Amino acid sequence: IQEAGGDIFPAGCDAGSINFPPHYYQRRDDLRQSVMEAIQEMMSELEDLHKNINEQATQHIHAGEIILTYALSKTVGLFLKAAAAKKRKFQVIVCEGAPHFGGHAMAKELAEAGIDTTVIHDAATFAIMARVNKVLLPAHAVLANGGLIAPSGSNMVALAAKQNSVPVVTVAGMFKLCPMYPHEGQDTLNDLISPSAVVDYGLIGDPVLSEVEFVNPVHDYIKPELIDLYVTNIGGFQPSYIYRLLAEYYHGDDWEAFE
Repeated sequence: IQEAGGDIFPAGCDAGSINFPPHYYQRRDDLRQSVMEAIQEMMSELEDLHKNINEQATQHIHAGEIILTYALSKTVGLFLKAAAAKKRKFQVIVCEGAPHFGGHAMAKELAEAGIDTTVIHDAATFAIMARVNKVLLPAHAVLANGGLIAPSGSNMVALAAKQNSVPVVTVAGMFKLCPMYPHEGQDTLNDLISPSAVVDYGLIGDPVLSEVEFVNPVHDYIKPELIDLYVTNIGGFQPSYIYRLLAEYYHGDDWEAFE
């Protein structure tokens, strides 16, 4: 790649030897205004994001329910607080989200808001699931097939909920929709970080542990059949409807970047 006249071209080429699409040569006097309007629209959507989501809280959280959530999430936390602010009495069970333990901070925030909150070990999720009425999960990204990228450990919660026929609801803004399919399975939009949070490096010298490969992913991929509803800032939708929302939010030309 080389730069010529402020533009970037493949190495060994110049602007005259490349045939760009016809619209590349068209003058667009309204381009600046269009871009500014799009940016302003996005900023307005982000500013009203939590307000629009929280207005739906009482539609999904009812009096006397036991809600289970996982780790730390600002969006889920505000959603629960909004329901509590409207005098809904319910109990929240928070999985601690090891090894980062974001659930501890989440439980502290909810308890300070006057919500009856209990923290449990991640390993106790399946045992407690029979008592739960609803699961609320945070979202890192929502994929084109309706699948969910969520904090590592969330897939375990979703599987336990499915086994016990407990509905799983994900709270997320529309900006988290991604026109990407999970071609790579669990590796889609995922990162692997240092296993030091899982195992002490001092133990690596152990003859048994030295043969073990430690994998510490940041996120989990959750299949769409494990999700019952997405609550967004424009309403609630089933995973099967996500592709329609993507068609409205992304231009067809934008999809080529994700193929």
